Amino acid sequence: MFELVVNGAFEAAHRLVDYPGKCNRLHGHSWTVELSVVGNKLNKIGMVADFKTLKALLMEVLDKMDHQYLNELPQFKEVNPTAENLAQYIYHTLKQNEILAENVKLNYVKVWESPKSAVIYREDD
Repeated sequence: MFELVVNGAFEAAHRLVDYPGKCNRLHGHSWTVELSVVGNKLNKIGMVADFKTLKALLMEVLDKMDHQYLNELPQFKEVNPTAENLAQYIYHTLKQNEILAENVKLNYVKVWESPKSAVIYREDD
């Protein structure tokens, strides 16, 4: 089994509604997102998937959140844009892409909201 990992990043502001502390106020992060896929079949040139394609898929999702106030986006109108909810949203959005159903399986999405704090979202089989 092979595991491929690519990273992307975006800048965005949010606030955590009802949070009992500073994060209840508007603030921003330089978010880093890690995408992991797994597969065991190599194509004719010896790749499970093209890193370039995986990065493009990830950035397609992240670009829609870049330089946004996350609380105002439709996907976060009803839920706080926590790192957990971002990871789950990104995972589910990527899972809908046909390319990730061909030769690879989406393994996890890891969202870093700071250099020292991250969350991983994956689904059990």
